[in-house]
Amino acid sequence: MQIAFHIGANCTDEDRLLKSILKNADPLLKQGIAVPGPSRYRSLIRETIQGLGQADPAPDARDILLDAIVDNDELRRVVLSNDNFICIPKRIFDHGVFYPQAEHKVRGLRRLFPQDEITLYLSIRNPVTFLQETYKRTQTGDFQTYLGLLQPEDLRWSDMIKRIKSGAPDVPLVVWCNEDSPLLWDQLIRSVSGISPDQGIAGGFDLLSHVLTADGLKLLKARLAEAPPQKDVDRHEMIADIWEKHAITDAVEDEIDLLELPSDVVDRMTQTYEEDLNVIAALPGVQLMLPFGA
Repeated sequence: MQIAFHIGANCTDEDRLLKSILKNADPLLKQGIAVPGPSRYRSLIRETIQGLGQADPAPDARDILLDAIVDNDELRRVVLSNDNFICIPKRIFDHGVFYPQAEHKVRGLRRLFPQDEITLYLSIRNPVTFLQETYKRTQTGDFQTYLGLLQPEDLRWSDMIKRIKSGAPDVPLVVWCNEDSPLLWDQLIRSVSGISPDQGIAGGFDLLSHVLTADGLKLLKARLAEAPPQKDVDRHEMIADIWEKHAITDAVEDEIDLLELPSDVVDRMTQTYEEDLNVIAALPGVQLMLPFGA
């Protein structure tokens, strides 16, 4: 069985991708693809991995888990999503490491489903806005206490991704930038769900409806209907062109108000993030989805 698991990162998705995929639940099920409700598996998988420790799973652990998660035995694919799968925000920098539990969690998942075709999906974002959002949700004391031994400019998504691959070397990992999500949304729905290429989908405009003006969204739909792009990159370019002229400014620009992140640090972190994408794209077993194929 194929298992598609969207594992985060924290403060990137807020279950929006899962909600869009769920709009296609009926046609997906007809194709042997289940999208179970998150209450059926999030705590179950977390607790099962925690309970494993260093021991091997029981021989029937995989079947017991799947029986609890889905009702149909004739499935070819199951879609799961949990942006807190690796850890909750306040644990992101434990032990002076960026996502120290990444390798352990992914290895545990692989051990629970040893014969299944797992694909992991991960959204990342500029470490500047990532730090600001995750820190706000921890309700901890000062910023440096939250970071522990690390400094803001130490953050590299490639470090965390390398540990994921170390935990499950044979498991493909698909990565994209949260900043690009509105452009990629329809492609992400298709990739994660595994829906047939010729099947129409619902939810493809879910993110764009929040970042484009009403006139911009109407124009986009009209252009897509008039001349449907044959390639994803052409669709993304059409969206980007309309986005440039019809974006809702407050919805696409993040205000950085943390005193611990002055403008010079923000600039350096952003530059490092862009350079880090090249490192990620070159990692074996990792697919970096970019809207323009760069």
